[in-house]
Amino acid sequence: MRRVLVTGGGTGIGRAIAHAFADQGDAVTIAGRRIELLKDAAEGRDITCIQADVTSEADTTALFEMPFDVVIANAGWGASGKVAKLSLDDWNATLAVNLTGTFLTFREALRIGPKDARLIAIASTASLQGNASVPAYTAAKHGVLGLVRSIALDVAKTGGTCNAICPGFTDTDLAEGAITGLMQRFDLDREAATAKVAAGNPQGRLITPSEIAGTALFLASPAAAGINGHALSVSGGEI
Repeated sequence: MRRVLVTGGGTGIGRAIAHAFADQGDAVTIAGRRIELLKDAAEGRDITCIQADVTSEADTTALFEMPFDVVIANAGWGASGKVAKLSLDDWNATLAVNLTGTFLTFREALRIGPKDARLIAIASTASLQGNASVPAYTAAKHGVLGLVRSIALDVAKTGGTCNAICPGFTDTDLAEGAITGLMQRFDLDREAATAKVAAGNPQGRLITPSEIAGTALFLASPAAAGINGHALSVSGGEI
């Protein structure tokens, strides 16, 4: 039985990933800042919940009392606002959770082992292209991809892998926030606002969390042993 860690496992993509691994019999641990969300995500499944903030070195170190075979750095958040209007606090907070949190998570995974662990970062299509509306998030996710590619070279000879999944807009609370924001700002109905959010996807839809979970299962499988340092876009052709 593999031991699997999912950060930001209480909602959205992280929750779907945790359920997918638990449902195939893996021993899953989810971590996040809000214990009530973690407990809700774990209900009905054999999932361990640990309250932790991935921007805290102490919290992240404490997660790794024992090694994990699969480590999924999913915790993320992004401040919106063009550069000229972006506060330093929002910039620092965005980099802290997305980039520093991924660094701390993977650093501890590498320190504790095993040497052949599968490390997966939930990045974004923002890792692969610019976005004037979320420059801090875009910069952080570009950094995540650079970190993934660097770690991939480090673990290549030990049997481990490190990869990034780059979702397009996914049907989560983040997308819901964008949709309601458009509804309020431009006086749109939900259908029109959703279409605007999904417009970047050539398939004209939001990606589902289960699609990201299925991708994570694949990258953690024996069939993906030769995939290392890769940015796998799940975006309907956006990238």
